[in-house]
Amino acid sequence: MGKLLIICGATASGKTALAVNCAQKLDTEIISADSQLIYKGLDIGTAKPTISERGGIIHHMIDIIEPWEGFSVFDYAERATAIVDKLLSEGKTPIICGGTGFYINSLLFDLAYGNAGADKSIREKYNRLLEENGKKYIYGLLKQVDEETAEKLHVNDTKRVIRALEIYEASGIKKSAQHDRLIPKYEYIAVAINYPREELYRRIDRRVGEMFERGLVDEVENLLKRGINENCQCMQAIGYKEVVNCLKNGDNESTMRDIIKLNTRHYAKRQITFFKKLPNIHWLEPECATAERIMELFDGNR
Repeated sequence: MGKLLIICGATASGKTALAVNCAQKLDTEIISADSQLIYKGLDIGTAKPTISERGGIIHHMIDIIEPWEGFSVFDYAERATAIVDKLLSEGKTPIICGGTGFYINSLLFDLAYGNAGADKSIREKYNRLLEENGKKYIYGLLKQVDEETAEKLHVNDTKRVIRALEIYEASGIKKSAQHDRLIPKYEYIAVAINYPREELYRRIDRRVGEMFERGLVDEVENLLKRGINENCQCMQAIGYKEVVNCLKNGDNESTMRDIIKLNTRHYAKRQITFFKKLPNIHWLEPECATAERIMELFDGNR
């Protein structure tokens, strides 16, 4: 069986361009591992690669669901694994590109991740309870059915609290009872670009500025007009939730920019921490992060 190439790491670190260059050299296709690129109509705030930026390479797992739909790591693993296996059967090297660590781990390792697909009706129920009763209430519900998982989550992490409740209600099994181990399903090498922190932050600031220039606020307002409200899963993404909150509060665009930049920096730090734990990952300095260097690493690991 062939091997996978994983290009991962922090947001705004240049993953897409590097993955495209590698795909061109390997004559293969890219599978996105980004939890926001899956949504149709969320283009600016997700920094979704344009057709031009995709460089003629087929990109899978982009624009696959409507913005009002729910989608879980289990759903991702199910769909993306089928694409990986198809490419491998054709003798191609699947390139996985993205910064959603749980998505990448779900492809590489034999993990359960709750072993329950997204259930829109259950999730909507708990989102209503959240809106009506607040964060502490739904956190208390989780403590009643799965205290071990609740202890690992913060009361403000409502997305994961609701997901844990959804897993329990859909499967009848506590999330804490589904123990995951890093058992590789495929051979792979992973690569991340190791930007100095301040340089990465400058890249993030520049990207956020470009999002506003391209019309991020208009994009969010159009989604709201379509009935995609703040409780939808897609609107929890950085860039979208901040604009929604600022619009509600009457904040100006400068405030929106500053909050998004700060939250994106925090997210990048979490991504780096996550991927540092990934086995068989190579951290390349920016000047060494080329398709040629990655081909050397890939061939050296055959």
